[in-house]
Amino acid sequence: MPKTSQKSYSLPASHLLLALAIVAVWGTNFVVIKLSLHAFPPFLFAALRYTFAFIPLVFFMKKPKVSWANLCIYGLAVGVGQFGVLYFAIDGRISPGLASLVIQTQVFFTIGFAMFFARERLRTYQTIALLVAIIGLIVIALHTDANTTFLGLALVVFAGLSWGVANTVSRRAGSINMLSYVVWASAFAIPPLFAISIVFEGGWDHMSTSLTSAPAGAWAGVLWQSWANTIFGYSAWAWLLSRHPAAVVAPAPLLVPIFGMGAAAYFLAEPLPLWKIMAAGLVITGLVINLFWPNIERSLKRRFS
Repeated sequence: MPKTSQKSYSLPASHLLLALAIVAVWGTNFVVIKLSLHAFPPFLFAALRYTFAFIPLVFFMKKPKVSWANLCIYGLAVGVGQFGVLYFAIDGRISPGLASLVIQTQVFFTIGFAMFFARERLRTYQTIALLVAIIGLIVIALHTDANTTFLGLALVVFAGLSWGVANTVSRRAGSINMLSYVVWASAFAIPPLFAISIVFEGGWDHMSTSLTSAPAGAWAGVLWQSWANTIFGYSAWAWLLSRHPAAVVAPAPLLVPIFGMGAAAYFLAEPLPLWKIMAAGLVITGLVINLFWPNIERSLKRRFS
């Protein structure tokens, strides 16, 4: 990567479009989840996602140089704790648009784990950012209804917690092929997801009925989850991060809730009342403060020193 100063650094147009494509896939993915859940129960849907993320790529990719324990924890955290629980929440307990927003709490859980394991200190601006985001979550909690329940909100926050665990574990894996890492870790998500589905979603008979009666659109949703969201999203994101400063690329996921809420409003007619826009603004403001404040502070010091 060329040594270009971050102050004047900008992404090439083609790379910027790629970043926007990744964020669009990740954001609109919540609509795909909602539509596919009409055909598949949530944990079976998650099991299918990771089955097709694992097969056939595992036969073409070497196991990354990381411990089996690391792969197992990541696979369970992201497969069962994040997406299994997220699908369960979106299945009638929270609207897809709000889910795309609340899941971003993973940023603060990731910071919390870094404080605990790496002894990183919580700075003042991070505390402010967390409080602003929490106010946004409180606004959502005060407006629970048939479409967004308090249980759904709690489940998506738990999914964010699991994502934070996955982020922490993947950071400990070091510099590796992230696509290979995701593919091999998927093996550990598949068995528990199928087991949960068999035990809690109607047994073999209901699973068989879901698999044989699902329309082509639902199977397209499975492949979208496996290939567009997991394989394309993660591999393209890793490719961008390997070629540009993280500070330049990292802000892009802040657009995920924008795409998520916009897609839910357009495709699912999910309403956007003032309170929902206010909550989104608070959560995103918290994320922006957490991400950008150090750069803002440095700029102010240079300007007034």
